[in-house]
Amino acid sequence: MEKIKKAIEESKRNQVATSPVENEQAVVSSKPSTTAAQNTSSIVYEQTRVVELDPEHLAKNRIVSFNKNDHLSLGFDILRTQVISKMQENGWRTMAITSPTQGCGKTVVSINLAMSIAHHTDTTTMLVDFDLRRPSIKKYLGLPSGPSLNDVLSGDASVQDALVNPGLDRFVVLPTSMPVKHSSEMLSSQKVGNLVQEIRDRYAERIIIFDLTPLLGTDDAMIMLQQVDCVLVVVGNGMVSNDQMTETMRYINPDKLVGTVLNKSESKQSNGYYDY
Repeated sequence: MEKIKKAIEESKRNQVATSPVENEQAVVSSKPSTTAAQNTSSIVYEQTRVVELDPEHLAKNRIVSFNKNDHLSLGFDILRTQVISKMQENGWRTMAITSPTQGCGKTVVSINLAMSIAHHTDTTTMLVDFDLRRPSIKKYLGLPSGPSLNDVLSGDASVQDALVNPGLDRFVVLPTSMPVKHSSEMLSSQKVGNLVQEIRDRYAERIIIFDLTPLLGTDDAMIMLQQVDCVLVVVGNGMVSNDQMTETMRYINPDKLVGTVLNKSESKQSNGYYDY
């Protein structure tokens, strides 16, 4: 753990963001009594599909920011404040979330952070599953079958057709249903470039989060980093070597780095979860 912290500090001493995520094996068994869908300011989605999420499914998958009564969501609210402050300071609206290797929890962080931002009174959020090799946002949220990014890329659906509002105001998801063959070639295509531009231009006030593949092992994330304003790196505690962390930071423009989240760090509290 000390090696990971040292690598992070050397790579970006003044741009480290932190957020709590519970243990990978932990299951939140309590059912939320109030969900975010009960916000006082309500947006009516007339064209975007609206689906109702299962709170128990979300809890089992460590999605805690949907329910504002869940005390574990506080850490993501703190991370949200740090991220929004940095993005507004630089005029950024598109952010990639990645990790050095698999298993660091980048997708769980992506979903929880996106939901937390959506709770912000002035900001709407779109979450896009651009991990074309192992898409998992749909699974984590428990979304039903329907048009997805796969259909958009094949030309069988529009972005609007594939968007989903998971019962949370100011939040939409563009899910990916299945892995995409030759993902690197697809991500570097003009089709994806146009798609990113379309998503970016749709609403000027919206923050867009792209959940990418891990940086090491493929060039998928490297391709996408060229098309976004900034990047947040999620590092799983005890899962990334010092050399891997150093190599990861070589691929990231320091001027684009929002921060680094050390995930799954064991808490001294006795609540059975991992946090910061």
